[in-house]
Amino acid sequence: MSATELISLVCCDLGAIVRGRSLPAPELGEHLHSGVSWVPANHALTPLGTLAEESPFDSLGDLRLVPDPQTHVRVEPDRQTSALEFVLCDILQTDGEQWDCCPRRFLREALAELRSQLGARLLASFEHEFQLLGTEAAPPAFSLEAQRRSEPFAAAVMAALTQAGVQPERFLCEYAPHQFEVPVAAAEGIAAADRAVVLREVVREVARRHELRVSFAALLDPSWPGNGVHIHLSLLDADGQTLMYDSRRPAGLSELAGRFAAGILRHSSALSALCAPSPVSAERLTPHRWSAGAACLGAANRETLLRIPSPITFAGRQPQTQTHLEYRGADATANPYLALGAIVRAGIQGVREELPAAAILDRDPSALEGAQASSYGVGALPASLEDSLLALQADRTVSGWLAPQLREVYLAIKRTELRAVADLDVDEICRRYAEIY
Repeated sequence: MSATELISLVCCDLGAIVRGRSLPAPELGEHLHSGVSWVPANHALTPLGTLAEESPFDSLGDLRLVPDPQTHVRVEPDRQTSALEFVLCDILQTDGEQWDCCPRRFLREALAELRSQLGARLLASFEHEFQLLGTEAAPPAFSLEAQRRSEPFAAAVMAALTQAGVQPERFLCEYAPHQFEVPVAAAEGIAAADRAVVLREVVREVARRHELRVSFAALLDPSWPGNGVHIHLSLLDADGQTLMYDSRRPAGLSELAGRFAAGILRHSSALSALCAPSPVSAERLTPHRWSAGAACLGAANRETLLRIPSPITFAGRQPQTQTHLEYRGADATANPYLALGAIVRAGIQGVREELPAAAILDRDPSALEGAQASSYGVGALPASLEDSLLALQADRTVSGWLAPQLREVYLAIKRTELRAVADLDVDEICRRYAEIY
């Protein structure tokens, strides 16, 4: 008897874990409109597997996972493994109304605000770093040897991501042992965050098929660089023309984009609670890790929270089509819908308040001292998850973007995580989260 292929209807929860229900693939059509059952308490699960203490959800209530057909993913089977097939879902109430704690709803509302407030559309992409787990000695960083020794995994990842519609652009060998990065083509709006979810699951699937283990955790070892998620952002007008570029201004960044950046920086401490939300995330966001050692804007500067990547100005390339912002303070323990939605809303706030365009740091922040270092936010990001949660609660603007129940359950999850690892040293916490992510 041949096996029945399954398709999974899934959501990315508040801890960035993909959860859901599976059904026989031929039955998908029957569930496209009404979805499958779900439970509010599922959204109170921590990444560690326990239910959040002080959660607003108990044994009561029912929800529906309703698939978005545009997110249908299928990676074809190989000789030993069935096809990976799933569809990302919105979480709705049983009467079809929106549910306050649905992460896709959170991002969708932020994008609607972007359109209504700025007349802008968002083009974004998520660059993920990850590491293969094992004891084999690592080849030199960035080397051809590292790429070749990763085969056939590397080629299989690119092929599977292409099948999944993620549009991978490159497979990069990175600095840490067995560390890689896969940039993908930018997508508009919610599709950018969808691609982030799909990429993680497809890379994990390919690793399983090759009897490998992969981790996207923020930090596998305190002595190594960590695994970041670089979120690239560009604003377009209704006709698809960039709103980011002005040749008359520093680094070619328009006044609107400069104010958008200033809003992100003003709320950067609270944003860390949503963008870098594991107990080891803050360890990565420190100086000299090429992550976000300074909470400021830099041009071609990999130590700043926000970076303006250098445009290519030869071979017929034009800077106005390339100028954008890169947020470097996120990692894969963040729900991509919450992270992107919060970043967008912070940028809108900067434009709404007409904040002065963010100053651009043109040097390594480690060269700054005293008041100058403070003005550029050197080491200014929260030093721990506990600090970032306090910053989130203190920042009424950012916390106000979260519906009351969403805010309550999110804080409950994170506080439960902190209590669970309170007696562990950083090496053990890194090990635990490497296993999860």
